[in-house]
Formats: sequence, structure tokens, C-alpha cells
Amino acid sequence: MDNPQQSDVQDNQTQPSGLTEPVATKTPAPKLTDYQNPDYYINRELSHLAFNFRVLQQALNDDYPLLERFRFLLIFSSNIDEFFEIRVAGLMQQVDFSREQVGLDGMGPQQVLKEISKKAKEYVELQYQILNESLLPSLREEGIRFLRRNELSEKQQAWIKRFFYHEVMPIISPIGLDPAHPFPRLTNKLLCFIVSLEGKDAFGRNTGMAIIPAPRSLPRIVKMPADVCEGRENEYVFLSSIIHRHAADLFPGMDIKGCYQFRLTRNSDLDLEDEVEDLAKALQGELLSRRYGKAVRLEVVDNCPQPLVDFLLDEFGLKEEELYRVNGPVNLTRMMSICDTNDKPELTFPPFTPGYPKGLHSKRKHGNNVMDLVGKQDILLHHPFESFTPVVDMLRQAAKDPDVLAIRQTLYRTGAHSEMVDALVEAARQGKEVTVVVEIRARFDEEENLALARRLQEAGAVVVYGVVGYKTHAKMMLIVRREGRQIQRYAHLGTGNYHAGNARLYTDYSLLTCDKILTNDVHKIFHQLTGMGRAVRVRKLFHAPFTLKKNLIDLINQETNRAKEGKAARIIIKINSLTESNIIRALYKASQAGVEVDMIVRGICCLRPGIEGLSDNIRVRSIVGRFLEHTRIYYFENGEDDALVYCSSADAMIRNLDMRIETCFPVEDPKLAARVKKELDYYLTDNTRSWQLQSDGEYEKNKPVRNQRRRNAQERLMETLAIIANKPAATE
Repeated sequence: MDNPQQSDVQDNQTQPSGLTEPVATKTPAPKLTDYQNPDYYINRELSHLAFNFRVLQQALNDDYPLLERFRFLLIFSSNIDEFFEIRVAGLMQQVDFSREQVGLDGMGPQQVLKEISKKAKEYVELQYQILNESLLPSLREEGIRFLRRNELSEKQQAWIKRFFYHEVMPIISPIGLDPAHPFPRLTNKLLCFIVSLEGKDAFGRNTGMAIIPAPRSLPRIVKMPADVCEGRENEYVFLSSIIHRHAADLFPGMDIKGCYQFRLTRNSDLDLEDEVEDLAKALQGELLSRRYGKAVRLEVVDNCPQPLVDFLLDEFGLKEEELYRVNGPVNLTRMMSICDTNDKPELTFPPFTPGYPKGLHSKRKHGNNVMDLVGKQDILLHHPFESFTPVVDMLRQAAKDPDVLAIRQTLYRTGAHSEMVDALVEAARQGKEVTVVVEIRARFDEEENLALARRLQEAGAVVVYGVVGYKTHAKMMLIVRREGRQIQRYAHLGTGNYHAGNARLYTDYSLLTCDKILTNDVHKIFHQLTGMGRAVRVRKLFHAPFTLKKNLIDLINQETNRAKEGKAARIIIKINSLTESNIIRALYKASQAGVEVDMIVRGICCLRPGIEGLSDNIRVRSIVGRFLEHTRIYYFENGEDDALVYCSSADAMIRNLDMRIETCFPVEDPKLAARVKKELDYYLTDNTRSWQLQSDGEYEKNKPVRNQRRRNAQERLMETLAIIANKPAATE
């Protein structure tokens, strides 16, 4: 990572937490008690933006294969799109409606928006610099070429002309701007062109300006056939280049003085009232309006003249702060197909086969029922290093098992072609009682979830949409089976979604269990979701929005009290985001009492570590690697031989703990709990993919220092749990 434009944080060498060094004794600092002080907190949105910057910097990491670096650059684009569509849009909405809310850090929306504009423009400029100066030249050296208009051979120009007239011209709709043709209502993130014209048309009009919206049905990257590329297999041209080259053909008899790409980002958050008669119908109505939310960002190619830029800003009601000039295509995310379809395996991560725990592998090999093994012992799976297939197998087998009476499941994100949904459909058709809680408000998956809900209903399953006002984010599956004269329950509880694709990309834990108390807790929560009544009393599960936050704070306080009594006390929390003020204050108090606190927070972290007298016993690190870190783990030392380990669907965020249905489940088997702790230690000693949060809110990349061995948590987990090519299967 030697790019001169990379952040200075790359050059700092820090001692990763978990690697202890002798520390000089210092006089204890005064303990600070003003927990309302905004200096003790980091702004939520700026922390979110900082995470995306860490993602972008992976594109500079020479340890990664080239197409994977390219993928990280495009993931940054996708993340930033959503950041503007949801988070920035929300801040702008507060300003527009004079409902400005000051955060824990004391910053108001207008101040945050200014900081976002400043930092995001720096990041986007760096992104295009990486693209143009590093990635595209490197891809070209590997035979993957994105040709500009001036690089096209005569054969290629002729092919592109045919492509334009056969594929583009029949469906494109250029719009000249005049009183009869007002500025079109452009959909969210649509590739468009603003065209400067001279001359009069057939009707004598001379407005001098037109808009060309690019049809969404057309690919943004077009692969040219090898026979027009002198046998080269991987030469591409941008749709924007094709349209630009033939823009004059759309305005016959007119002179094209300029043609410039732009893209508008709109508010894409859905606003559903709590009191609606039919949630599905209300959501369908909102989905239609998502494409036309309020404008929040304008991206324009950097050579667009200022008068045209000013015209667009005025048309969309945006200010200079919301303008982003870019040196390249305005819709980079659509290049993702190159990473997945290019026949260059040496430029991507080497493949691996997720492992199976001992016993389960042989069971599957001989076709035995997963529930038979779960009936003897709890099974903990760590995806993607271990396979998600046992979870799918258990549901499939339950669907066909004549002794299975009922299946209940939550679905948040599952994918368009889900094996889980297939199994639920089969179970319903087999006459089993199938109840599915489908969360149709899972952001950007709403239409897909509505479709799978209809499919389940048509098969005879009972489908409910959770509770209005509370998203159902818990990951639970319950199977009810008759075994002799008894009824036995089997459950799956997870930290991630029932999505087989995500299970290959996200790190998550799955617990398969038939523990009577735990499965009864799951049974009660399903009854609460489908029926009505007072809050249920559960014995082992923590349950948001009722007991989860309180129980987590109680466990933090328990460690605090141990430290005050002079006993060893330690907390390790691994989550995606930390924003909940009560959790943060409890952690500050724990630190002040002497509790050693290690936080592994992938993304947003509002807690400010390292403040003397307040949080100097708290260390916060973020892991950004090949897989998206998604596990939520809460570890409390609770005495040397009695550690408490919980896994959860919930992050420590206000929305998760107060406004969602979430579960947090214990890992009670001592061997499994010890395994979770061991795997946490891998993350705490990672010195290649980890970043350390400083008290000023900046992140410094951890690197091996002196003679330290290189440590990569995800690689270690893969070596331990997965089956890698040319490596003996460690789990068989």
C-alpha cells in the first residue's frame, strides 16, 4: 500500500490490542463523570463515512488480487450511494423541516452535512485517482481493457455503430428542453447526459439544451466480441461512451457542442405510518415513490462547463456542497459484473470449500438426519469458514420428515432464489404447519420479500409481517417434531440472514440446538410475533425491545462490580456498530472501575476510547478483510471458569435495541464457548487487516512491529475451519 495519496494513518505502526507489552506505571487520572459531555462521543455519520474510507483503502492493498482490489473500489461506491440515499437524506430532511436534532457529540445536522461534503469529496477524488492511475492500468496489463472513444479501431467503431442502432436507438428517448418539453423527472441514480446544442430543429426550435436518460435495461459495460478486438477476449466499452459517440445521431441536423454525463441521487428511505391497515399494500405504494425522492447529490463528469452544472443544480434544488465532480464514469457500481464474470481466476481470491464440524460431515455423507446429531449436542457453525449447508439440510429434512408437525421461521434477507424458501414451500405442500414471519421492510429487499411472501402464501404457509413499528430482525427457525410419545423442538439461532450467498461472504455464527429451555423461548417469541398479548417471559434468550438492552447493561455492570471488588474483569464485544448511549456510558463506567474492555466494531463507533480517566481501559478496533465481518458477540469474563458468551442478531444501536425484534442467545456448551473466545482472540491479535480507533476519532492501521509475526484473523479461521485447495481437510 505505497500510493502517495493514501491516508497518513497507513504509516503509523501501532501495538495491536491483545499483544501486551510492559506499560510504565502512571498516576491514576481523575475519573470523569459528566457523561453528557459531547467531547466524549464521535459523530455517528462521520464514523460511518470513516468506515467507508477504510473499505476504499483496500483497493490500494497489494496483498489482494487485482480484481478483488477493484471490487473493494466498487463496494465503496455502492456503500456511498446508500450513505447518501439514507443517512445524508435524513440529515437534509431534518434541516428542511426544521426538526434538527443534535447528536451525542453536540453536532447539528447542518454542521455534519458540511463535514460530510468535505470528507466525501476527498474520498471520491481519491477513488477516481486509484481507478485511473492504479487499477485501470494494472487491469490493462492483465488483458482487461476499458477502451475510450479515441482508442477504438475501425472494426470496433463499426461494431459499436451497429450496436447503437440495433440495441440503443430503438429504446432511448432524448428530450429537448423547451416549454412543451420541461425538464424530465429523472429516477434515482439513473445515468444521464446533458447536451449543449446549436441550430434549429424541424419546428424551428432552438433551445440549446437536451437531456438523454440512458435506458436502465441496457448494460453499462459492453463486452466487444473477440473478432473485432484482434482475438483479445476482454475488451470493454462503456455504454456512456457509445451514447456519447453517437449523440449527434439523436439530434439530426443539430450541432452537438458538448455532451456530459451526470447522475442524480435521491432520498430512498421509506416512510411508513405506524397506523396502516395493510402493511404490504402500503409498502408497495411507497416503493413506487422511492425512485423520485428528494434530490440529495449530483455527480457530474469533471469537464462539464460551469453554466450547465449551475443549470442542473438549480433544476434539482441543490447547492455546491451537494455537487461531486468525477474523473470518469458516474456509475462505477455497475462495473461489478467485471469482477464476477471475467475468466481470470488468478486475479481473484483463491476458492475454498467451507468445512463441516466433526460428526456432522459423516452424518451428511451417509444421509442421516441433522436433527439426530443436534439431539445429542449443540452445533456451532462459523460461516463462511464452515458451511451453511447443515442449516439448509435441517430445514429440507424437516420438510420431508413425516414426524415433523410444524416449522416456524423468520426471514429478513434470503435472496431471489432461496433454498430455504423452497424447503418451506415444500413443507407447506406436505401439509405441515408452516408459519413464516417475513420482514418486508428490509431495506432495498422489499420487493423481493413481497414476492417470496406471496409464494409462501400460495403454497399454504401462514405469512405474517411482524409488528408494525418494529422490524423483525431476529434470525430464528423452530422445528416441532414428534418423537415417540414426546414432542421435541429443534432451533436454529443466528447472527446473520437466511441467505446462502451471504453465508459465503459474511462472517456469522449459527447455533443448532434442541435445548428445552432455549427452544421454548423461541416458541414463545414466535407466538408473540404471530399473536397478541403482553411481553412474554423468556428464560435464556435476551429479547429486544424488552430485555436485551437491560440485560447487556446488567452484564457490563456485573463486570464493573467485580473490578471494584479487586477481581479480574474483562469484556469483549464484537459488533457491526455502536451508537446506543446507555451502553456506551456503562462501558465508560466499566473502564473507570478498571475493567479491560476490547471492542471489535466493524463500522460505526460513537464511543471515544483512550480518554484519560474515562475510557483509557477501552480499546476499539475495526476489521476490514476479504469477508464482511458480521458476527455479534458479547463476552463477559465473569470469573476465570465461568465466562458468559452470547451471540446476537443485534448491534448495540438504538434502532436494534429499542425498535426491532432481536434475539441474543447464550453459547452454553463449555467447549463451544471456549472456541468462541479463541476465535475472538484471533481478531484481537490481527495486525494486517485491523485498524485501531484513536481518541481523536481517527483510525490507524495496525502493522507488525519489530519481530512480530504477521497475523490475519480471517486467514487463520480459514486455515482452521475451511477446506482449502492443496491442504488436507482439517475438519474431517
